[in-house]
Amino acid sequence: MRSGAIPAFALACCLAAVLVPAGAGAADDTDFVTLVAWMSGAFSSAAQAEADSAFQDIRLRMKPIWTSRDDGAWFYVEQAVAWAQDKPYRQRVYRVRDLGGGRFASETYTLPDDAAAAGAWRLDQPLQEIGPDDLAAREGCVVYLERRADGVFAGGTRGRECTSSLRGATWASTEIEIGPGGMTSWDRGWNDAGGQVWGSEHGGYVFLRQ
Repeated sequence: MRSGAIPAFALACCLAAVLVPAGAGAADDTDFVTLVAWMSGAFSSAAQAEADSAFQDIRLRMKPIWTSRDDGAWFYVEQAVAWAQDKPYRQRVYRVRDLGGGRFASETYTLPDDAAAAGAWRLDQPLQEIGPDDLAAREGCVVYLERRADGVFAGGTRGRECTSSLRGATWASTEIEIGPGGMTSWDRGWNDAGGQVWGSEHGGYVFLRQ
């Protein structure tokens, strides 16, 4: 860690006022609309990377797509390091559904052609040339969310359901917190013995809304 750097947990505490709206906690019927709005946009971990060298400067774009559909809210999602934003290292489609009872599910899909979709977040209506039937679902990798008393949506994947073969992993986990000012995401890969083989060992990435 660089001299004077702020540990990840301390940075998260400092950002709480940004992530949590004043007076949050009162449940209402607009939670799904709020969740979708908070997930939409451009986000950056630059502040965290500047404070703690254990983290990289990552840019995250989450662009609503297929907005006329009534089977959930769909997003094109792209992640890239700040110095190579034209070469994203992760591209996905998410579908967010309201499960009722204050519970929500974010499903993950892979694209038929990552290269063709790169940079699609810049378009007014991305991915119009494909549809849900062209995607491949990442079975078991659904992120389940609930709104906490402080107003933040929080949750993650379940157990070892999300399989992964990356860097010797057999399964992966994701933990998420989403607020109006950004989100914290912690993705990790694990082997059969429960040892971590990829992902941050210092806490989740803090993405602030740009």
